[in-house]
Amino acid sequence: MSVKSCQQLHPLDSLATEAKVITLLDKMTLDEKIGQLSQLSGDGGQVSKELRKAIKQGQVGSIINEVDLDTINELQRIAIKESRLGIPLLIGRDVIHGFNTIFPIPLAQAASWSPEIVEQCAQISAIEASNSGINWTFAPMIDIARDPRWGRIAESLGEDPYLCKTLAKSMVKGFQGEYLSNTNSIAACAKHFAGYGASEGGKDYNTTNIAENELRNVYLPPFKAIADTGVATFMASFSDLNGVPATGNDWLLSDVLRDEWRYSGPVISDWEAVPQLVTHGFAFDKSDAANKAFTAGVDIEMASNCYLSYLTSLVSNNTIAIKKIDDSVKRVLTLKFKLGLFESATTLPNNQNNAMNLQHLSIAKNAATKSCVLLKNDNQILPLSKLAITNLAVIGPLADDGYEQMGTWAFDGKAHQSHTCLNALHAYAKDSFKIHHAVGLETSRSNHNDGFYEAIAIAKNADVALMVLGEEAILSGEAHCRANIDLPGAQEDLIDEIHKTGTPIVLVIMAGRPLTLEKIIAKVDAILFVWHPGTMAGPAIADLVFGAESPSGKLPVTFPRSVGQIPLYYAQKNSGRPPSEDKYLALNSIPVRAPQTSFGMAATYLDIHFSPLFAFGYGLSYSQFGYTNIKVMNKLITIGSFVEISVTVSNIGNFTAEEVVQLYIRDLVGSVTRPIKELKGFQRIKLAKGKSTEVKFKLHTDELAFYNRHMECKAEAGHFNVWIGGDSNATLQAEFEVTDEK
Repeated sequence: MSVKSCQQLHPLDSLATEAKVITLLDKMTLDEKIGQLSQLSGDGGQVSKELRKAIKQGQVGSIINEVDLDTINELQRIAIKESRLGIPLLIGRDVIHGFNTIFPIPLAQAASWSPEIVEQCAQISAIEASNSGINWTFAPMIDIARDPRWGRIAESLGEDPYLCKTLAKSMVKGFQGEYLSNTNSIAACAKHFAGYGASEGGKDYNTTNIAENELRNVYLPPFKAIADTGVATFMASFSDLNGVPATGNDWLLSDVLRDEWRYSGPVISDWEAVPQLVTHGFAFDKSDAANKAFTAGVDIEMASNCYLSYLTSLVSNNTIAIKKIDDSVKRVLTLKFKLGLFESATTLPNNQNNAMNLQHLSIAKNAATKSCVLLKNDNQILPLSKLAITNLAVIGPLADDGYEQMGTWAFDGKAHQSHTCLNALHAYAKDSFKIHHAVGLETSRSNHNDGFYEAIAIAKNADVALMVLGEEAILSGEAHCRANIDLPGAQEDLIDEIHKTGTPIVLVIMAGRPLTLEKIIAKVDAILFVWHPGTMAGPAIADLVFGAESPSGKLPVTFPRSVGQIPLYYAQKNSGRPPSEDKYLALNSIPVRAPQTSFGMAATYLDIHFSPLFAFGYGLSYSQFGYTNIKVMNKLITIGSFVEISVTVSNIGNFTAEEVVQLYIRDLVGSVTRPIKELKGFQRIKLAKGKSTEVKFKLHTDELAFYNRHMECKAEAGHFNVWIGGDSNATLQAEFEVTDEK
């Protein structure tokens, strides 16, 4: 999908803006300049004397976490009418997957494999947020996430750089529109730069150690992609990177972001990350922290006051040059001009675009529907038929909880406005069958079995038990990492008891991360993994369960069998001794007192199979799709040209359905070792039953380029395998060759 730059001005407008910025800068005192580099937290719907005074004195450039429209308008009035220079404020908020209308969490949106859906969700989020006076969001989070223990995997777009960068560009386009000055556009922010998703042990804020080659080939491409397409701002990561905290990492923020990529927008710290340089042991005190963060390239300090307290003295003693202060202030002022804040910073209420309008809800439902992933469907138990059911048992604490279905980072959603699964099922059933509900467990974390009796009783008398289990919203997200990612609490015990009744089980799982389901998978007949689907979870799930829609989501991240397999991702290296079935040596197959040997000689574990439980890209449909006739139109291409690949996809099942056709390649020999598979293209198609279509991909050799051992990004001559199929285990294969000969 081609995405145009989202914030660039016409050259003449750009020159005019630059002139306005310089004129304004010339009028500013040093304290007023430093004020533009300081972001303070709002007062929760009021304006304190301290905040009012700080704005009047020009000590505040932006506000975070204020959402009351009247309060925001008052803050802007003070800045424009009562400060000396009348500079409007940036108003920031974590608008991550919706504002009032809550869409599926970002990881779920990634499961849609739909740039169009991601753009629509961001666009509506921007409309609703901008109507409350917000002009800046701290999204998208584009950290590559390969450890499901990490709580913030919920906020990510998954494990793959290609999928992540493709969807991230669409999210930025949705937030920012064609021009930032448009009424319903808000500035986006690329975070967390960089490597945060590789935190050791999947623990938030933790150390990251990533070789530069791996950093450039895996973790940086999504950031580079949206820098090139005009994301308005960047945010430095909390974590350190190879011993240097990102907030004070001049190589990352200056050498790479500014010098190599020529990025011109502002960079902001994360929450109180500047003083945390002292905690890291990287700065001696807060003055040293301010110096190191600012010198490295952080323009704006979020929430804390090191810049306000120490930049003046650092300039006075010539530790920091005034030109560097001016450069940072120019970036902030330029963004404010691009947003049109100098023309109009006051927001008028717009009831037409308020949350919960029918268009927003329709798009939220479609996003939820397309993001759900069918992991298991034994004997085609799904979809259920109204005609075949007399009694449906709905069991689980998440079946009727409008709050939990919204997921993490849903500050501004309202639980009472959520459409729950139980309510949607009642609306669907009407008088055609009876629904009996039991929570079974008070919460997803409950360890007691007080509610089991009622759940067992309704299951015994039901045709099907629909169990809605998983994680509460608070169990994923920032600072909510888990060492054990099984179903929490006594949920596995509850599944055991319902399984004993002999009633078929359809398991609907709400969660903010992949879960380890090996212990329960044989006890349920179907698994629909719905993530945290947002406001319209219920109607989307009901449509899928009863076949009004066919599931079409695909996993954006690998599901391990056990936490002991982590990190586990599809694009791993081959190693010198790759695992295979003939080399797999199970623990219980080793004779007692066997002589010491390295028999097997493969990169695998003795006590678990080397494969994932569910592979990246995996997802079932109510129909079945056949892949045949893969063709490479030009099997020998030169560097700088295209290879064209096609495949015939047929709907060989009984339902009209959508399929995500995925293309993977392998560079068989490189100057540095390459992954066993890499996603390089995908298309979402819809086919009626019995129909076939030819799906074509056009792949430029630039997409085959990678950073070599000299940190040069180049495509190399060589032989390539290519696969097309419905997931990363695709077996339909062809070959092509790239040559550097003209």
